[in-house]
Parts: sequence; structure tokens; C-alpha cells
Amino acid sequence: MTLIPRYVPRETSLATMPQESRFFSVAPQSQLQGFCHWRDDRKAFPTVVLVHGLEGSSESRYMRGIAAKAFHAGFNVIRLNQRTCGGTEHLSPTLYNSGLSSDYRAIVKELIHHDGLDRVWLVGYSMGGNLVLKAAGELGRTEPALAGVAAVCPNINPTICARALEEPRNWIYHRHFVTRLKARLRRKASLFPGKWDLSMLGHITTISEFDDCYTARDGGYRDGADYYDRAGSRHVLDKIAVPTLIITAQDDPFIPYTMFTEAKIQEHLQIAVVAPHYGGHCGFYQSRRQEEDPYWAENRILDFLRGMRLSRS
Repeated sequence: MTLIPRYVPRETSLATMPQESRFFSVAPQSQLQGFCHWRDDRKAFPTVVLVHGLEGSSESRYMRGIAAKAFHAGFNVIRLNQRTCGGTEHLSPTLYNSGLSSDYRAIVKELIHHDGLDRVWLVGYSMGGNLVLKAAGELGRTEPALAGVAAVCPNINPTICARALEEPRNWIYHRHFVTRLKARLRRKASLFPGKWDLSMLGHITTISEFDDCYTARDGGYRDGADYYDRAGSRHVLDKIAVPTLIITAQDDPFIPYTMFTEAKIQEHLQIAVVAPHYGGHCGFYQSRRQEEDPYWAENRILDFLRGMRLSRS
């Protein structure tokens, strides 16, 4: 289920949608690139901000898939690249990490206070799901125009998720992420000579080693354990003050479902957890139905957005 949606042929062209590249300043010397699909009168329509997962980009198939659905349902859509992703290594002197929710708080505030948008949703996948949940918890009630949040398979507790990813049964996913992270760091280091010591890179075989040696220290954390502990949105989920949808699968290979069974999540008045038995990691591929395509999670997000839009009308 995790792999099928990545290989099944799918039409993901956005050619019929208007597109504008935009750079959001999120920190000193750091920008995030977004691809904005605006309606003719952007202020008259709600806006969905999309955040991809680890080693994804604004061009990931799931990002393009949900972007097309949301736009044709009457939303402005912004597909973001996290720091260094999607060919944007030059836009920030730092790596991306699972704790950089300040980037998305800054973007939400810019859209609300600079662009004058009054209904903004955050939608994130995997690591991006953790980031949008964390941003919403940190914002609390301070931005009334933040209309809601949706997160698919979010790694709300990176300590547990990294441990699960490194289990032998997940070797294919683990190897993919570690290989991609190491390649990205080499590209990044070529743009910022001397910033990172790559002498240890060839000896790294696990994601926790990579994060301990590079991600954590680059992000200002003491070490990998400190990074994993502090970056998780689990610490601020109780502060979320907007309607929130969490979609996760009980068979996700490295986002353990037990994280979402805690009372503070299950009993939270603003958080709805939808957790089918099957779905894998951000897969949720279903047999084609007459009324919708096979991408079940995208369709549930769209239901959520439409429902919240109507409730705020």
C-alpha cells in the first residue's frame, strides 16, 4: 500500500491551472519557494497550503494530486518546498528538519497580514504533517484566519518513528531515505563550502546517525536525541485551536498507530483521527469507485476542506 501509489500511472498535470512562483522569507537568509495556484480573485476564495514529507518536494505526486483536487473544488493552492528541497538548496544556508514549524507560521502570517487572505488551511504529509500540526499548536488562537489543519501519517513523535523506520522489515524505505539525505547534503555542501564536515558521511548507515551528526547540529539541537524529542508536534497538540484532521493507517510501517491512541489526541475537541486498518505510509490506495478516484486520503482531505468551508460560510 505504501509503494503502489508511487508506481501506478496517474495524470498529475497542472497545466490547466494558473501558476506563480513565489519566495517566502522565513528566516534571515532563508526562503521557501512556493508554487501558487490563485483563483481570479484570490481574496474571495479560501487557500490551502501544502507541505510535503521527507525527501519529497512540491512536485511529489501526492502534492500535485491534492493540489489539482483542491483547486478545482474552489480553493487557492500553494505547493511549498521545504528548505533545500525541490532544487532550492541555494535558498537557505541550513538543512530542513522536522522542527522548523516557524517557517510555516511565518508563511501563514504573511498570507493573512500581507495578502489579506481570511481563510487559510495547512495540509501536510508525513514530516510535513508533523510540521503543520506543530505550527498550528504554536499559533493557538493567535491567527483567527487559520481555518484548519490536515495531516496524513504525521511523525508526531520522531523518536518512535525513527526507531520503527530502522527496523529490518523497513530496510527498503530506510535505505531510500538515507541514500537521498546523504546525496542532498553533498549537493548542499558544494554550495556552502566548509559549512559541513563530510568526512563521516560515508560511514553513516542509519537515519538516526545522519540526524545526530548533521540534522540536529545544523538545526541548533544538542544531538539527535534532543532533536527527535523537541521536534515532535506531540508537545503542542493540546494547544491546537482549529478543526484538525489526522489521517493515519494502523499498518503504517514506520508511523506507529499507538501514538494516536493517547487520550490527549482522542479526546481533543478539535482533532479528528481517521485510522483505517490498511493504508501503509501515505498510500491509502482503494479500488476505483464511481464517485471518486483511488486516492482515498486525498478525497478525505477534500471532504474535510469542503465541510469546514461550508461551516465558515
